[in-house]
Amino acid sequence: MPPGSGGSPLTFTSYVEARGPVLLRTARSLTANPSDAEDLLQTALTKTYLAWERIEDHRALDGYVRRALVNTRTSQWRRRKVDEFSCDELPEPDPLPAPDPAEQQAVRDAMWRAVLKLPARQRAMVVLRYYEDLSEMQTARVLGVSVGTVKSAVSRALAKLREDPQLAADVRAEAAAGPQETRLAA
Repeated sequence: MPPGSGGSPLTFTSYVEARGPVLLRTARSLTANPSDAEDLLQTALTKTYLAWERIEDHRALDGYVRRALVNTRTSQWRRRKVDEFSCDELPEPDPLPAPDPAEQQAVRDAMWRAVLKLPARQRAMVVLRYYEDLSEMQTARVLGVSVGTVKSAVSRALAKLREDPQLAADVRAEAAAGPQETRLAA
């Protein structure tokens, strides 16, 4: 039973106070963003307020507001803004400076020296996985071991590389020597 039907005339304010949460749920079902739903409901309630005196059957207010919600959302969807502007020059970002090939080679050499310190089995697995770019399954097949063995051995090898003090020192030295920050992916 709508508010105000017990004898007192229904006012717009009392209607919104009583039915606002229900109508907001309806608006939220029409849009993904809660803030957009609140805006949508405000717009629909504004339209309802402007037509308040013309609405004869206040028992049908929920239907009127729901129709206003749907119509407003449809209108918004139809007149979506396209944020494209024509211009004489394309706004291109500044190109990133190319890494220094000498610095890259120095880091690769330091990494290779560290890999050569690994036990033969771990070294083989690291080379196949990261230098030859084989999958764990392909590496296991080539070496005749299980995939789990490859995973654990490579994990231990990477841990040794991360803890290698000479590799860390070489990479830090290269990073300090040049403007580019060198990253060791492990």
